[in-house]
Amino acid sequence: MKKLLAMLLACLMVLSLAACGGNDSGSGDDANTPAADNNTPASDDGASGEAGGTFKIGGHGPLTGGAAIYGNAAKNGAQIAVDEINAEGGAVQFELNYEDDEHDPEKAENAYNALKDWGMQLSLSGVTSKPAEATSTSHNDDRIFALTPSASSTAVVEGKDNVYQMCFMDPNQGTASADYIFDQKLGTKVAVIYQNDEVYSSGIYERFAARAEEVGLEIVSATTFTAASMTDFSVQLGEAKNAGADLLYLPIYYTPASLILTQAKGMGYEPKIFGVDGMDGILTVKGFDTSLAEGVMLLTPFNADAEDERTQKFVSTYKEQFGEVPNQFAADAYDCVYAFKQAIEETGATADMSAEDLCGKMIEAFTSMTFNGLTGEGMTWTDGAVSKSPKGMVIENGAYVGMD
Repeated sequence: MKKLLAMLLACLMVLSLAACGGNDSGSGDDANTPAADNNTPASDDGASGEAGGTFKIGGHGPLTGGAAIYGNAAKNGAQIAVDEINAEGGAVQFELNYEDDEHDPEKAENAYNALKDWGMQLSLSGVTSKPAEATSTSHNDDRIFALTPSASSTAVVEGKDNVYQMCFMDPNQGTASADYIFDQKLGTKVAVIYQNDEVYSSGIYERFAARAEEVGLEIVSATTFTAASMTDFSVQLGEAKNAGADLLYLPIYYTPASLILTQAKGMGYEPKIFGVDGMDGILTVKGFDTSLAEGVMLLTPFNADAEDERTQKFVSTYKEQFGEVPNQFAADAYDCVYAFKQAIEETGATADMSAEDLCGKMIEAFTSMTFNGLTGEGMTWTDGAVSKSPKGMVIENGAYVGMD
């Protein structure tokens, strides 16, 4: 009996040693052993290993309410990118979670905390500027790297080394708009209507006005409105018309823009209209006569009519899944996910890293890499701001057409 017990103990010791050896991270020929696992963390000396694992990407935006077109577009574009990457079966995989912030800064904080509790490792931050501003400090304090597709306020990235933008900054849009209008000789007398209690709108206007003065573009009228007064634009339009403005510059979102176009038509005022990326979506406003948007011009980084294979594949997939043409918010979010993938691969980041360690890897990548996407070629980042060229677009026959 004693001899039998001794033999059993010996067998158990052998099995125990074998099991310990199976968890060793040393080299081995078996591809199924943990030695070949892509989740093996990079070494402590900072050297890059093989990137891999399933990374959790979170984002918040207006999925309901008046700005829902932006949030859902960004969510949908990001999901297409995640699905494509995961279908490839490569080492890098993603899981996406979007929370509704209803375009409200306080609700954005709640959304951020829910994503943090979920285990968010990389963030698409917010879709609109004020909510993204509200959570940018939390991203910075918690050392969770953020790349927003469309929150363009300078305050989103200022003072934070780990918050980046895929979209143009507000000042850049204002400067680019003034240059484009002047260079293309689109108007000689310009009137501006902007929202003075919205950081996005007022930020663009301020830089537009400064650049217009520099290049000699004449602004004959500059009027404002607030969120509480964006139903009647007769005073603003009357001033623009009386000043002889032949071009109306609207650095605003698409909802008030649709009302302005409707009311301008009603008073017999038909200037050229030039807008910004926030007007991308005007063709989908419920009850709006889209014929009034014919000839509307705007600067955007994305052209859904582009003939390159990658853009056409994205547009086709988006139409098939969501029943409409993707706007630039969808394309920017799509690019964000692929930029994350490139940064992970270039630095050898792994999904078992802490958020802080992963944040360091992303900063390392985004301060040095060049990225090609749907919304630009040769993109680089400086102090969180992206460098890429805008495209002039005009609405013709209910669709966006390139002007360049």
